[in-house]
Formats: sequence, C-alpha cells, structure tokens
Amino acid sequence: MRAGQVLRPKRPRSFQITLTLSTVAVLVFLVGSSLRPWSPKRGLGLAFGVLAALLFVVEMLYPARRPRARPFRSAMGWLQFHVHAGAFALVAALVHTGFRLPSGRLGWWLLALSSWTVATGLLGVWLQKWIPASLAEGLRVEAIYERIPSLVDELRAEADRLMQGAGDVLERFYRSEVRAPLAAVNRSWAFLLDVRGGRERALEPFRRVAQFVDAGERQRVLDLMSIYTEKMELDAHYSLQGILRGWLVLHVPAAGLLMGLLAVHVFSWFWY
Repeated sequence: MRAGQVLRPKRPRSFQITLTLSTVAVLVFLVGSSLRPWSPKRGLGLAFGVLAALLFVVEMLYPARRPRARPFRSAMGWLQFHVHAGAFALVAALVHTGFRLPSGRLGWWLLALSSWTVATGLLGVWLQKWIPASLAEGLRVEAIYERIPSLVDELRAEADRLMQGAGDVLERFYRSEVRAPLAAVNRSWAFLLDVRGGRERALEPFRRVAQFVDAGERQRVLDLMSIYTEKMELDAHYSLQGILRGWLVLHVPAAGLLMGLLAVHVFSWFWY
C-alpha cells in the first residue's frame, strides 16, 4: 500500500506533461533521423543539445530559489519543476546525441554525470516520500535528529537506575546483553526497508529472562524492554533521518561537476 502511494506522483499533471514532452522529443528524433542523417552539431540535434544545456543550467538555480517567487509560487512548485525539468533535460541530451554512445572521454563523462545527477535526484524524491511515511507508520517515538544522541544517553541512565537493586540473573543479563546496545546510537541501512526490522528478534531474550527471575522483578523486565524498544526506535530515526540528509552528497557534487564539464563542452563547440 505504502509503496504504491510513494510511487504515485504528487502532481500527476506535471508527470504527464514531462512524459508527453519526452515522447514528443523521441518522435521528433525518429522522424528527423529518418529524413536525413542525425547530427548533434546541426539542425534538430543541435537544438536539443542547446535545450538540454539550458535546462541543466536552470536546474542549478534551484538552491537560489525564492519560495514564493514567480512562476511557481511555492516551494513545492519549484521542487516539482526541478525534478521534472531535470528528467526531461536528460531525455533532451540523449536525443541530442541521437541515442548513440559517446566517442570521446568528455562525452562519456557528460553522459555518466547527467545520468547520475538525474538518478540521484529521483532517488532523493523517493527518499523524501518513503522515509517520513515509514517513520509515521512504524514508530511511536518522534525525535529531532540533533537531539537523538542525548536522548539515548538519557535512556541508558534511566536503565541504570532501573537496574539498581536487581537480582543476580537480571543484573547479569543487563550487563552482558543490554547495556552495550543502549550506550550509543546504532545506525543501520536495514531500517530503510523495514523500520521495525529485527525488533521481535531483539526482544526475545527479554521474554526468556523473564521466565527465570522472581515474580516481583518481571515488571522490571517489562520496563527494561520498553526502554530498549524506545532506544531501537531512536536508532531507526537516526538512521533514516541521516540517510535523508546525506543523499545530497551523492547529488550535489556530481551536479556541480556536470556544470563544469558542460561549460567545457559548449566552449569546445564554439571554439572548434
């Protein structure tokens, strides 16, 4: 259910426009190349190259956007334009080359960087839709990313206080199996696909040890289990929010390098 919601475009009209323009671009290439040899250096091939270059340049203006500036009126409008224009720019670049593999090193770099930039941009869109939905549906705890390490420290201190005066069996269990995982935030990529991943398996030792402690200490085991569960939810928050913040490292440097090589490519075309 959530996968379908995440894959569904937020603005279907924008997706339909992008799909239509991409289809038209490919049809123009098919018709044009059937009438005369297709060349990136002249005619429609050159026109699509200019269009792709202009769109990529406009894409780089996204960080300098004003949320309510025309023509998009909102941050969401800017984001939608950024995503769909980037995707169409890649299609225009492929039409520009006639869907042929590059013949030189610069061409390969341009193809690789433009494909990588668009792909990581689409990955970012997916993450921004998938992760908040996962956190909202699968976790009870809410936490601000920067505060999570201090919240984990507080949980460990709370567990230490809870274990004061505990019996030998519960004390040994706490020291050997519980306290170390409570001591620091544990990141895991597994939370990306299953935000509750491994929870039941991790809590099974608590259920086992509850069978070997005095009846008066079983509530203490339940309280410790609750603290441990909250700690695992903080781990999930820290992992997923970290991924959401970190994907830009994959996207932005490649986009900057693409702009630099695109400038070299355009200069070379003018010069030679």
